[in-house]
Amino acid sequence: MYTAKGQLDRDALIRQHVPLVRRIAHHMIAKLPPNVELDDLIQVGMMGLAEALSRYETAQGVQFETFASQRIRGAMLDELRESDWMSRSSRKSQKDIEHALHRLEQKLGRSPLESEIAAEMELSLAEYQSLLSKVRGTQLVYLEDMTHGGDDEDGFLDRHVADAGADPAELLRDQRLRASLVNAIKSLPEREQYIMGMYYEHDMNLKEIAAVLGVTESRVCQLHSQSIARLRAKMRSH
Repeated sequence: MYTAKGQLDRDALIRQHVPLVRRIAHHMIAKLPPNVELDDLIQVGMMGLAEALSRYETAQGVQFETFASQRIRGAMLDELRESDWMSRSSRKSQKDIEHALHRLEQKLGRSPLESEIAAEMELSLAEYQSLLSKVRGTQLVYLEDMTHGGDDEDGFLDRHVADAGADPAELLRDQRLRASLVNAIKSLPEREQYIMGMYYEHDMNLKEIAAVLGVTESRVCQLHSQSIARLRAKMRSH
């Protein structure tokens, strides 16, 4: 979009790409704990969009939306790093769920039920579901965990919400890893398979998925978190 003088129309471009900022924020918020506010992410994302406008050059040979998406995500990530968005206790809870799932799958030879996971963790079902809501599901596969052992906390934020097109994601091209991931997804309970498909393949947010399934958004968040934990437990063995 250009003005009559042949210059980029900044206001028009910003208005046009507000939905892009909101889409990135909605996708990122699902991977973060409840204390992170959607409006805060959108506000920071708008600053990233403005920065993209000031730095973009058509001569770079990159479409503006691609360039802007990187700047928007980067601004959001910088803000999250500064605010230390996920507590140490939440990280521990996340690993506790994964370890319980791994033990049960080894013992039962199948995907355990929510009630079984809760019992393994010595929690009531309501307490376990509340824990799922607090930790929230994160990135489908934390690639650094597979290559570096996963116990370090450096780069934790990048593992969880960084752009899927970043360099570490190139490891997913490994055919054995891809096959293992596909098999792991197929082993999920049917409803959780639907959620993963809607979220990752169709880029639907939690509110949209909740409407399709006829459940609350918080319930979708719980099931998404549980699906991620199941996949994490399975992929560790890879």
